[in-house]
Amino acid sequence: MSAAVSARDLHRWYGHGDDAYHAVRGVDLDIAHGEVFALLGTNGAGKTSTLDLLEGLAAPDGGTVEVFGLDPMRDRRQVRPDLGIMLQSGGLPAELTVTETLEMWRGTCTHPTTADDVLTKVHLTDRADVRVGSLSGGEKRRVDLACALLGQPRLLFLDEPTTGLDPENRRATWQLLDDLKSAGVTMVLTTHYLDEAEALADRIAIMHAGAVARSGTLRDIVDGHPSTIAFDRSALDHRGAPLPPLADLRIDGERVSLTTHRLQDDLLALLAWADREQITLPGLTARAASLESVFLDLAGEPADNDKIGVTA
Repeated sequence: MSAAVSARDLHRWYGHGDDAYHAVRGVDLDIAHGEVFALLGTNGAGKTSTLDLLEGLAAPDGGTVEVFGLDPMRDRRQVRPDLGIMLQSGGLPAELTVTETLEMWRGTCTHPTTADDVLTKVHLTDRADVRVGSLSGGEKRRVDLACALLGQPRLLFLDEPTTGLDPENRRATWQLLDDLKSAGVTMVLTTHYLDEAEALADRIAIMHAGAVARSGTLRDIVDGHPSTIAFDRSALDHRGAPLPPLADLRIDGERVSLTTHRLQDDLLALLAWADREQITLPGLTARAASLESVFLDLAGEPADNDKIGVTA
């Protein structure tokens, strides 16, 4: 079966001439039917611009996009009924109540469910008669999600869906998205919460400087990335103890650290050394490679040629 979403060599530019900004640079993506795909990115990485292209909100300056085998712009009339889109900011009319807002939105859908149904799903039934302008930021995000769900979409784009939500409602939203996945809904998710991507996504792509820098399952992404062992420098002051017999030790201020691809072996060697020297290792930590460590490493890489002039 073809992918629900497929992108090949996507490019997007802003501006013209020497001041043009190349926001999306040759992105390739395949998102399977029924999967949750997290599109992450460092600041200015191009993920929102990429989402606009996948959603059919803008035409690519190069490359192709297919949604259910169709062009989301050229074939918009056929594609749009099956899409639900939750933007970073919904911009809903402040003077309408929550129910009035949903009924207005419902009129744009081809095969809508009811306002009561989506209000129950996002836990806002008790706020149905409150004006949108009087809601908290987290409540407004849940109204945005309710609007995205009204059309009973087969494909749901979620741009920072839990921003502003308290922990309880954030977890409730996770459960709702898990229920939608069980019902076969394909989801494309952007989030700044890495634990959210870890909890929800089947596969992850991390963008940096307009391109996909890492992609795959969580295991794929962290595989080969080093782990870290660290302890307080004060341990080395104990009776003039020598440095542990480990390569690549670094002393940075008050901490001693080691990056390693052999976490268990090097940790055992460190502990054996501490035992021989009768040294306590205050502040000892051992952290396996994680999505956060990969992301932070990418965020620290320079984005070369951020501005590239348009060529013929």
